[in-house]
Amino acid sequence: MNHAELMKRGLQRPGTTLRYPFDPDLPVLFVGSKMFALLGHTGEVESINLKADPEETWLLRQQYEGAVLPGYHMNKKHWNTVVLNGIVPDDEVLAMLEQSYLLVRDKLPMRERDELQ
Repeated sequence: MNHAELMKRGLQRPGTTLRYPFDPDLPVLFVGSKMFALLGHTGEVESINLKADPEETWLLRQQYEGAVLPGYHMNKKHWNTVVLNGIVPDDEVLAMLEQSYLLVRDKLPMRERDELQ
């Protein structure tokens, strides 16, 4: 799994846009007005910050120790950094991407959620 594939998959979700609000080399996927995936690097390896259910964040960190980390520069209770080094299976990374999208979408103001339909 890499950034290109994750951007392609993320942009297939309704209401998703790709923006560069922080740096021209730091793509961010938004649903409506809120970000749900920040694509960066952990050292030399690609990584992605994804929102997660707070009750699951520590489980994922335990299950994929060293590959799922507390969200870098994010609220560590709600965000994980997933290192794309092959330790986390691709289908699991895609499931995390989907969960992040849904968690953020469901917290959008009702007006924005209605516009996604």
